[in-house]
Amino acid sequence: MAAPALIPLPATRVSNRAMSPFSDTLSAPSCAPSTPCASSLPERGVHEGGADDAWLARLAVSALAEEAQLTPKPALVDRRGSGAHRDLDLATMLRSAHALEATFAALSHAARHRVPSAVLRAELAQIGRAGEHAMMRATGGSNAHRGAIWIVGLLVAGAAIVARGSAGSALAAHVCTLAAQIACFPDRFAAPSNSHGERVRQRYQVGGARREAQDGFPHVVEVGLPALLAARANGMAEDAARVDALLAIMASLDDTCLLHRAGLPGLRAAKDGARRVLELGGSSTVPGRAALAELDRALLTLNASPGGAADLLAATLFIDMLVRHGTSGSQAPWNI
Repeated sequence: MAAPALIPLPATRVSNRAMSPFSDTLSAPSCAPSTPCASSLPERGVHEGGADDAWLARLAVSALAEEAQLTPKPALVDRRGSGAHRDLDLATMLRSAHALEATFAALSHAARHRVPSAVLRAELAQIGRAGEHAMMRATGGSNAHRGAIWIVGLLVAGAAIVARGSAGSALAAHVCTLAAQIACFPDRFAAPSNSHGERVRQRYQVGGARREAQDGFPHVVEVGLPALLAARANGMAEDAARVDALLAIMASLDDTCLLHRAGLPGLRAAKDGARRVLELGGSSTVPGRAALAELDRALLTLNASPGGAADLLAATLFIDMLVRHGTSGSQAPWNI
């Protein structure tokens, strides 16, 4: 892929192409759920260039941990159990999330005072590969957050570049645009990939995590965040609002995790079931909860897990926390 011209900043998103799921990491070539208040966020320091590296890392870990603990999620690890995952449980997911804190801090540090470039992309990829090893050590070899290292890691890098003072929806767009610019450069030192995600992308002709990032994270800024904010505006409890954001992502995403585990029948079951829950008023209503339980059973029967949507929910929570706190260190209300 030729190196793209840098996009003038701030900007909104990189393109309008329809998006799909993912299983990439930066190595690929081509706690209880909180309420939305400032006190729920990690304490932070501020450098001249923006948010402190350690604070961004803790924010990323919080997003991964809160996604893991969110309950109930269809066929995913949560407080009830392992969902469709035989090699994962909540304790393992939390160990994985915390094991990545140093990786996220290193990604932020590497990106600070930089601009998107092929050199930066290669440096971040090396950090991501080291992070993947740390994750595997923490989980005993289970792939808990491989996709999140790519998705959330790029957003951490984008947030580290953003100048102090950005806030609200402009901050979300700015961070996602910078992360997308980084993703558009190739990883020159990556070995050829034969991952499950790569095989699924080729077989089903879907974009995966790489395209999601290169297109500016549309399932975060155009699906997950609007659903989360709308649910809160309607007075929904925070956990239910987050579940509905997950369902909105599932209803739209061509999730490579689902395609890998259950093919097109699994993807159709997830999309149709998620839409059904939302059409019935969401996870906070009685009929919506019944439909959510039915979706959970259907996906478990197919051994299908919407892991790509879960990673994008974690990315949504990261951006939401970042925007609410702002790069100036104070809580900031926002709208899309």
